[in-house]
Amino acid sequence: MTRRVLGVLVGTLITATFITPTAAHAVEWVPKTPPLATPWTSQVSPANALPEYPRPQLQRPEWQNLNGVWEFAGAPNLSNPPIGRPLPEGVLVPYPIESALSGIKRHEDNMFYRRTFTVPSTWNGRQVKLNFGAVTWETRVWVNGRQVGAHTGGFDAFSFDITSALNGGTNEIVVGVHSPVDGSRYPIGKQRRDPSGIFYTAASGIWQTVWLEPVRGAHITRLDTTPNVGAGALDLVVQGTAGQSVTAEVLSGGQVVGRQTGTTGTSLRVPVPNARLWSPDDPFLYDLRVTLGSGDSATGYFGMRSLGKAVVGGVMRPLLNGKFVFQQGTLDQGYWPDGIYTAPTDAALRWDLERQKALGFNMVRKHIKVEPARWFYHADRIGLLVWQDMPSLDAVDEVPNGRTHFESELRRMVDQLKGITSIVQWVPFNEGWGEYDAGRIVDLVRSIDNTRLINHNSGSNCCVSDPDPGNGDVIDDHHYQITTATRPPDSTRVAVLGEFGGLGRRIVGHEYQPGAGFAYGALYPDEQSLTKRYEEVAKQVARLVHTRGLSASVYTEPYDVENEVNGFYTYDRRVLKMTESRVRDINLKVLAIARGTAVGPDDVVSLRVTTSGYTDRYLRHTGGTARTDVINTDLGRLDATFHVRPGLADAACVSFESRNFPGEFLRHSNSVVRKDVNDGTSLFRADATFCPREGSGGTALESYNVRGAFVRHYNSNVYLARSGGPNPWDTASSFAADTTWAIGFALWRSGAELPLDQARSFRVTSPGFTDRYLRHRDALARTDVVTSSSDGLLKSDATFVVRRGLADPTCYSLEARNFPNQYLRHADFRVRLATNDNTDIFRRDATFCAQQGTGGVRLESFNELGTNMRHYQEEVWVASNGGAHAYDNPASYSQDVSWAVSAPWVP
Repeated sequence: MTRRVLGVLVGTLITATFITPTAAHAVEWVPKTPPLATPWTSQVSPANALPEYPRPQLQRPEWQNLNGVWEFAGAPNLSNPPIGRPLPEGVLVPYPIESALSGIKRHEDNMFYRRTFTVPSTWNGRQVKLNFGAVTWETRVWVNGRQVGAHTGGFDAFSFDITSALNGGTNEIVVGVHSPVDGSRYPIGKQRRDPSGIFYTAASGIWQTVWLEPVRGAHITRLDTTPNVGAGALDLVVQGTAGQSVTAEVLSGGQVVGRQTGTTGTSLRVPVPNARLWSPDDPFLYDLRVTLGSGDSATGYFGMRSLGKAVVGGVMRPLLNGKFVFQQGTLDQGYWPDGIYTAPTDAALRWDLERQKALGFNMVRKHIKVEPARWFYHADRIGLLVWQDMPSLDAVDEVPNGRTHFESELRRMVDQLKGITSIVQWVPFNEGWGEYDAGRIVDLVRSIDNTRLINHNSGSNCCVSDPDPGNGDVIDDHHYQITTATRPPDSTRVAVLGEFGGLGRRIVGHEYQPGAGFAYGALYPDEQSLTKRYEEVAKQVARLVHTRGLSASVYTEPYDVENEVNGFYTYDRRVLKMTESRVRDINLKVLAIARGTAVGPDDVVSLRVTTSGYTDRYLRHTGGTARTDVINTDLGRLDATFHVRPGLADAACVSFESRNFPGEFLRHSNSVVRKDVNDGTSLFRADATFCPREGSGGTALESYNVRGAFVRHYNSNVYLARSGGPNPWDTASSFAADTTWAIGFALWRSGAELPLDQARSFRVTSPGFTDRYLRHRDALARTDVVTSSSDGLLKSDATFVVRRGLADPTCYSLEARNFPNQYLRHADFRVRLATNDNTDIFRRDATFCAQQGTGGVRLESFNELGTNMRHYQEEVWVASNGGAHAYDNPASYSQDVSWAVSAPWVP
């Protein structure tokens, strides 16, 4: 069935079966004023509190929604349920009691809900199930004064058979909830009774839909779906009453395409012939109809897709449908200013995901929260991959008394969600919060679901993380400004950037607490500067894909959360803080680079071999021809470095200009790839133009004028080859691998030369200030007028010895002429003079890569993305063009970051 038909079917079922429940007595729901109102806040009322059928993965045609106004009261404990006693307040279920939409807007450790309902006469003769989507945390339920069940856990759905407690008329239901939130006893994610910083308001009590439905005595309780692409089938386990016969049918467009019979609790393989595979680009869903011999039936859906990992292009990569797909996502925390944990409407829930997809993302990391079933349905339908975090305990350090609850809820989370098509990864821990026995926990998750990758601890490089157990599938780093490189993958695990970005901007009138907003870095003043910075960090992600084997990235975050103002959108979802088209364009460029259909955003690149056994070799020129070598010399690094230029014959393609021989380009001639001077002829331009195509884990470079022929390494040489052609280098063996190149960071990072181990002075090139020079004074860098008549101290302060970069020998560090072993370095963006303490951070801060500037040389910071050494009002900073600070002012930026390398004032 198409997505449109599926949506119509769901809507029809809901419309046909929604029954307005009756209230216990006339309590009044009085919505409170939220800190911010979303576009959907005003749409919420007792008559339409989440009216949609709540469980698309197991759907029944008859049901009764119990959302709406219930009676409510806080209580000292749950030992005295108010059976037959009205309660004084009105609460709108299913919004958590701390939310404005609930009408309560306060926390209670213990609470009671009460209402009445009647059961339709058409349900006679069947069992009646009372279902809860989720309640935080301990739940006890009484129907007509009889306790019908209890449950612990704040993130999983549960049901009680209440048939024997019903009286045939008006029935009373009382729900008692214990939700202390703090106490380190059970998973709560980022909820806190006293929220601040990165921890937020609690979401206590009922926070997902409550509903009734009739079932047969023998009935279905869950549909465990596992697509088996290799077998062309759906592997299905129908959970429910034991020993029942099962008939399962797969439908597409309303037509049955596969059918199988079996019994409950056993695996059925239902044929799905010529399966249309689900992916973010084509999120096609099949319908599923299951009937038991008892007559009980239910419908669901699934997508056909395969998951895994394998070496692709010489790198361990995650696979979707047998191919590497870079997973570019957001850190989605699932908070709302009006409903906290509960979206005000289903349209709002869907909107969040649609907007992320519209911004060019193909993945969402659901951060230490579990969403309602409809959220996953929307992700499946829209086409967003999902990483599912396990909600953490409320303490950062290990909490022994919380382990039992943590593991119990972890089991239930994986069990309930393992049939979700979009989920591709499980994440038990985050940054070591409450982490313990991580290796055993990985094995536990794998014992429940061995079809997905397991990320034992997102951010295992930081914070309070335990030692890496090594048995997961993922190496996950958190680097917010990406000032250091991510760890590479190893032979069994993929590498991902589990969190980065956190770029902030406050929007007046859309702040949770005006003036209190913070970000994981600088706050940017406007749309232009924030968007530009996002483009810079996204470009760095692109560089890491083929340079460091990065397979996924997660940006913090899609929308602000309380006082965190890191979002693309404000917390109320009313203002997009960046330019949508630019965000989407750079995100799509990252995906294209990962796919191989675009070349990276760098001025200079190197091309690495991806063929297994040869991945330490790079394309270089030597003696005028191209070849591949293991590079370990300065000359080799220079020979293997190229400027990416718009294609000489077609700007939609590319040409590669030699770094150390300007004006000379890679071109093919008589099938040999060589380096030659551009003679300006149309033939040369065509021979020197190559079009990026999707390779096997990287970029294949197709000749512009010999279509179907690609740049290939063969016996250390480089040719233009056609698979199966007449030449030895045309052999079909390993053709795809040999023609795939990992194009990333240049082996020689500097695009301009400085004289090593020689003294030089650096003159300002900005008009009106060309008599000023870079110098140090009182340990700070600045510019001053220096002339031949200046005193000796000033001349010495304005003289530096050019050294190899302390962090990278292809860049540079500037040592003070008059203070040996003291170098210019940046700290908090200010450039200053400091003694080399041999720490990694010092070496990185004191390293600058020389690039061509406007009438001079740019000194690009090695580790502060997108910044260059700039003079601004006599001071010297590492500044970006249009960034968050005054010294990032775009006016005269290109001149202010260009320095004329001059003879030293003090030789």
